[in-house]
Amino acid sequence: MIRNNKHKYSVSAMCDVLQLPRSTYYYEAKTRPHEDPLMKEVSRIFHESRQTYGTRRIKQELKKLGHVVSRRRIGMMMNAQGLVSVYTVAQFRPYSSKPNESNHKNELNRKFGQDKALAVVVSDLTYVRVGKKWHYICLFIDLFNRELIGYSTGKNKDAHLVYRALASIKADLNQIQMFHTDRGSEFKNQLIDEVLETFSIQRSLSMKGCPYDNAVAEATFKVVKTEFIKDKHYESLEERRIKSRIK
Repeated sequence: MIRNNKHKYSVSAMCDVLQLPRSTYYYEAKTRPHEDPLMKEVSRIFHESRQTYGTRRIKQELKKLGHVVSRRRIGMMMNAQGLVSVYTVAQFRPYSSKPNESNHKNELNRKFGQDKALAVVVSDLTYVRVGKKWHYICLFIDLFNRELIGYSTGKNKDAHLVYRALASIKADLNQIQMFHTDRGSEFKNQLIDEVLETFSIQRSLSMKGCPYDNAVAEATFKVVKTEFIKDKHYESLEERRIKSRIK
């Protein structure tokens, strides 16, 4: 673990935290038996994936190189090197808002595979740390090809954030047949309802307390937060817009 984190922390500091004499570390590092050559490959693949790959995806990459290795063995090599995928880290949610009690039903009914562009568009919101405060991102995703067709960022988790994301869509809104979200209160707003009515877009809401009904949006946000936002520090919202622009 100390060896794999030397690029981030000093050896003396890590030894102090682990209550390990530095002499012991240097002795073990010098006399340690020759490692399995696959250890370096596992470490290389892991770090080149921005620390996102777990045993399944590392196994696939090793197979491309001609190495047939079990996930159990890969897991042991990862544990020995202190390699933990960022996907295993629990996500913090700052607060929960009052749900949308609208009578709209789940018209999508988890039919996430669509064969026509803009047939169904799904949306969700998430948060990102900017300076010392939470800011928010809203995404619009086309289920046809999982393309991000619209987004917005802002200081407040409200309907205006959703409206700006909707307004950022460059496609013809008349082509959108259905708009599906969870029951977040930010999606219930007269302005948004008027836009949907104007373009004859059918409304669909997840069942209360069931994230699986909006699984594509949830999964997309996990990828965005884990691979593009995690460990990034933004001093201002404008800096976040420039450095993390979603294309």
